[in-house]
Amino acid sequence: MSWDRIPVPRAFRCWSLRRASETALQNSRRAVEDQLKICGHKRDDDVFELFLSKKELTEVIDLSRFKKLKYLWLHHNKLHGITFLTRNYCLTELYLNNNAIFEIQGLHYLPSLHILLLHHNELTNLDATVKELKGMLNLKILSLYQNPLCQYNLYRLYIIYHLPGVELLDRKHFAFANNVDKTVFDDPEDAVFVRSMKRSVMTFSSMNWDTVPTREERYLEEEGTEPAQMLTVTLR
Repeated sequence: MSWDRIPVPRAFRCWSLRRASETALQNSRRAVEDQLKICGHKRDDDVFELFLSKKELTEVIDLSRFKKLKYLWLHHNKLHGITFLTRNYCLTELYLNNNAIFEIQGLHYLPSLHILLLHHNELTNLDATVKELKGMLNLKILSLYQNPLCQYNLYRLYIIYHLPGVELLDRKHFAFANNVDKTVFDDPEDAVFVRSMKRSVMTFSSMNWDTVPTREERYLEEEGTEPAQMLTVTLR
């Protein structure tokens, strides 16, 4: 006896997805309210940090009501995206590691962000990720390791080039921004001279054939004749 697969109506599938999303948002709202009770906050303006890690969250409610929020922990959840941080302009530290995030669209709304941890996620598009982070002029600490995009060739150089303000990438220090000479010279020629002195030195050596004796000269060579000399040219 065979059983034919009965197709599920599209309306029912949409209803199921909507119901699942509503349930996820309810769980998120409950987690936020629990944190507010634990910290004793009665006003939204009093909230400077939220600890929402390890809550099995798949979605997060809009957090724009917390306009003075500075620290947000959401690591070790099951998030897929970031759409809940549209007006949290004061946020300076955001911990999103160990989730299932595959895109970070929405992070460019956070100009004050100083620390961003995104390691152990599912980010694959390096260009889109960097584009979203370019507007964060205050970003100093960034982690992206254990994402598929880290498999790209020259991944670190690409990040360093496009985000020169970052000082700690994937737990490794570099000072790309601090290597830029910011000294201002009154005379442009002084600036050119100083810059030229910092270039790498290139040296080329070759035989000075004017000092090499011919066969006849070698035959008639007398004692005290100077040997052939090398000609060296140094360039910057």
